[in-house]
Order: sequence, then C-alpha cells, then structure tokens
Amino acid sequence: MVSVSSLFTSLLIHSIIITIILCPTVFADNILYTDETLSEGQSLNYGSYWLTMQGDCNLVLYDDSGAQWATGTDNRGSGCFTRMQHDGNLVIYDGSNTPVWASNTKRGDGNYVLILQRDRNVVIYGGAMWAAGTNIVGTANVVISGN
Repeated sequence: MVSVSSLFTSLLIHSIIITIILCPTVFADNILYTDETLSEGQSLNYGSYWLTMQGDCNLVLYDDSGAQWATGTDNRGSGCFTRMQHDGNLVIYDGSNTPVWASNTKRGDGNYVLILQRDRNVVIYGGAMWAAGTNIVGTANVVISGN
C-alpha cells in the first residue's frame, strides 16, 4: 500500500518538474556587457521595447508603435555585429571587422554595460574615470569624508 506521504512527495516532484518545463527562464536580456556582441537578428529586450541588430547593418530601437531610434547604418555592410568594447565605446562592425558606426564614448579601459532601460532609453554605464592603481586584490575601501 502506498503511503500518503510518498504519494504527496511524488506529486510535489512532478509539479516542480512541470513548472520548470513550462515556465520561461528568467535572465537579464536587456544588458550587453563588455566584450559581448549583438549579431544579426539578435536583440536586447525590455518589456515592449527591443534593440535589434538587423541584417542590413542597422541597429534599431523599436517599441510597439515602430522604430524609435536607429544608427542610420542600413546597407553599410553585411555580417554586421555590435560590440560593447572594454574602452566604453559601442561599435558596429561589418563582416570584415571594419567599424561602420561608433557611439564615440571611448574612455578608459574598464567594465561597461549597454542597458535598454524600462524608460525605453538606451544607456552606456560604467568605467572608472581615474584610479591611482593602489588597490589591494580582494579588498575594497570606502572613505567618507566629514567636515
């Protein structure tokens, strides 16, 4: 005879498996990190907004009413991709790795992110403006100066 607890356990395990299969994976698909690329047909998405690297080499921001912004690089190459570079510059390259457009946000070497925000704005964040280079690996210091 099957006990109530083993029946409950079996039902719970099956429910969890079905939930995992049917529920979409949750991850941040509105962020392009340093050295990541958007290839043709790939997009950053946030709700009803999407920033798409099109096959015609144009990077375009869409919402439900249509295109809201574009780099204006349509028909400037083939095999194009967009890269968030480690210098803070967002660059579209053609299939020969020739730049066809840049955000001209080149700063210093660092970690940058391109974010499609919930307000529909596309923003590059990150990178320190200056550092003395005196940090010790594995530590962090915060100094708050008073009067």
